[in-house]
Amino acid sequence: MSGILDGKRILITGVLTEASIAFHAAKLAQEQGAEVILTAFPRPTLTERIARKLPKPAKVIELDVTNEEHLNRLADLVGEELGGLDGVVHSIGFAPQDALGGNFLNTPFESVATAMHVSAYSLKALTMACLPLMQNGGSVVGLTFDAQFAWPQYDWMGPAKAALEATSRYIARDLGKQNIRCNLVSAGPLGSMAAKSIPGFEELASVWDNRSPLEWDLKDPEPAGRGIVALLSDWFPKTTGEIVHVDGGLHAIGA
Repeated sequence: MSGILDGKRILITGVLTEASIAFHAAKLAQEQGAEVILTAFPRPTLTERIARKLPKPAKVIELDVTNEEHLNRLADLVGEELGGLDGVVHSIGFAPQDALGGNFLNTPFESVATAMHVSAYSLKALTMACLPLMQNGGSVVGLTFDAQFAWPQYDWMGPAKAALEATSRYIARDLGKQNIRCNLVSAGPLGSMAAKSIPGFEELASVWDNRSPLEWDLKDPEPAGRGIVALLSDWFPKTTGEIVHVDGGLHAIGA
C-alpha cells in the first residue's frame, strides 16, 4: 500500500528528542513514503542520536537559522543528498529566559529581537534558503501556538508566534505563483523540550484539562505530527496561508 508522501523529499528541522513534534513528523513522513533529511542546532550529534530511532536512516545537517553562511550553503548540501525538495517543516522557536515566565513588561528589546529572529523571521529565511530546491512547487509547514490569545507565562513567545503566523500568510501570498504552499499547525501544549523551557508551563497546560472538547494528552505529539504530514501531502493542494488547529478543539471554546 502506498503512502500519502510517496516519492516526496522533505527537510525537517527541530528534531531534539523523541517527544518532539518534529520527530513524529519525520517518523510518519518516512512511514508514508518520504525521503527525509534533518537539520539541527546547536548540537547535531544529539539529533543524530535521536534520528537512529526513525524507521530509516536520515542525514543530519547543521543549521543555525540566524547564520547567513549556514543558510547560503543549505541548498547545496540538501541538493547533494536528495536532488531537490517537495516539503519543508519549520519547527524552530526560541526566546531567552528573560522573555518568558511573567517578565513581559521588563524584557529588554535585545531578548525580544532574538525571539523574533529565531521564532518568526526564520520561517522566511528557511523557506528562501530551500526555494532553489523546490522547482516543482512544494509545501512549507510551520508550528505555532495559538497567537490569538495572551497565555500565562508565554510572554514574548506570544508576539513571536503572532509574527510567525503573519509571516506564513505573506509567504503564502508571495510564493503561490510558484505553486508553493505555506501553512501552520497550531498544536496544543506538549511536554517537549520547548515546553520545559517555559517557566510555569503546568499552569498553561492545565487549561486543556478543563476546556478542551477532545481529551488532550500532553505526552502524545503524534496528532500534531499527523497534521504536518497531511499538509505536506497532495491532499491539501489548494490550501495555503492557513492555520490548522491540532489542539483538541480548545481554540473553538470560550469560557
